[in-house]
Amino acid sequence: MKKWLSLKLAGNTMIFIMGLFAVLHLLILLGLVPSDMVWGGQINESAGNIVVLEGIALIVTSLIIFIVVIKLGYVYSMKPTKITRMSLWIIFIYFILNTIGNLTSGVTVENIIFAPITIILALCAFRLAIDS
Repeated sequence: MKKWLSLKLAGNTMIFIMGLFAVLHLLILLGLVPSDMVWGGQINESAGNIVVLEGIALIVTSLIIFIVVIKLGYVYSMKPTKITRMSLWIIFIYFILNTIGNLTSGVTVENIIFAPITIILALCAFRLAIDS
């Protein structure tokens, strides 16, 4: 895998896609994108529920970006540690589970668009996690 997907390409791909997801979650919070295209279409339309769930999504997305930025060495004051590597394995598992959830959600957008994207993110996270 290291031969066909470089560490930098995997990390930059993750940062880019997760940045797009952050924008998507912000648009949902602002009411500019319908909330029924995420969370398996089961999100309650109450404003409090959307704020909580999308807030959690933004925190998780930001945390993933931060871990990848550390792994790639973009934050020069922070060196990747065992915690960074363990976090990348957790992120890999998270995206595998997320892909399964997207495929079984019954929401067309999640099935057709988000599932392939989370497979790509899982592969990128795997590539980052196996780097010693």
